[in-house]
Amino acid sequence: MDSTVASTGTEGKTWGGGSKPLKASYGKMMMWFFIVSDALTFSGFLAAYGFSRFKFIKEWPIADEVFTHVPFLHGQELPMIYVAFMTFILIMSSVTMVLAVDAGHHMNKAKVTLYMFLTIIGGLIFVGSQAWEWATFIQGDYGAVQTNGGNILQFGEYVTVDGKEKFKRISIDEFAVVEEGVRAQHERKNGLWFVSEESLPPYSVNEIYNGLAANENILVRTQLLNEEGEKTILSREESLKQIKDNGKLVVKGANLRVNEYGTSLFADFFFFITGFHGFHVFSGVVINIIIFFNVILGTYERRGSYEMVEKVGLYWHFVDLVWVFVFTFFYLV
Repeated sequence: MDSTVASTGTEGKTWGGGSKPLKASYGKMMMWFFIVSDALTFSGFLAAYGFSRFKFIKEWPIADEVFTHVPFLHGQELPMIYVAFMTFILIMSSVTMVLAVDAGHHMNKAKVTLYMFLTIIGGLIFVGSQAWEWATFIQGDYGAVQTNGGNILQFGEYVTVDGKEKFKRISIDEFAVVEEGVRAQHERKNGLWFVSEESLPPYSVNEIYNGLAANENILVRTQLLNEEGEKTILSREESLKQIKDNGKLVVKGANLRVNEYGTSLFADFFFFITGFHGFHVFSGVVINIIIFFNVILGTYERRGSYEMVEKVGLYWHFVDLVWVFVFTFFYLV
């Protein structure tokens, strides 16, 4: 019996079924599929953030009051300066990645090595900066009192700056009256048997109230925005009444339960979304390091193609683009 096998002329090629879709290799297409799916994930997170912020629009923290820190410049309020620096570094790392891909197209190993190295350095600076920002956010600045309803009460006083009266925040450490005989935290070794509790707050509400009563210039500021888009400042009588009647817990810093800057949802979204993006950047740095050493070893020279650099470049550009949206949602809007 005579059997005939038809030949299409595409056997052995990456896309054996015919022409390459969009003239892209299999590896690039898979990277694009991943990027699209990951973009949908980030879109869902940012949409949830947007809906939550719209619902609590009058209680949302003001970014210019939250992100004011710069390393080695303690005590100075420089809103958004360090976040802008982080963004600049990440965008520049995207530029060096473009240069690395272009050098790969020209089979220039020396330039690919240089630009990949600069991209890795930029990624490490960004990840380190984000870790520092997390630590600062968790530690907190001034402290606040959480009410029975979950609202946040902050403290400050009016000062004159350049001939204008301005409300200046005051740390609870500056006026709290420490009481003697404060109980120790229950641990397994000194409390009930096999029972421990969460860390005690830095002060009790009564200590904050006594300090507020002793300093007539200090007022309470709520987390609610007024018609001018500023936090509502209470009168002296209302300040004392709010702390005495509604004060529940002294808060310092932010975590997944409490947030001294305002509604706890802000901290929840901040940790989750920026942490998820930071994980992507860290993963990209690890992948870039692997590709970097392969470039040094001449792996892609022997293959005759630097396509792997181009594929990891697509991922890196995607991470940079996502940060633009995260930066806009959390810090600018």
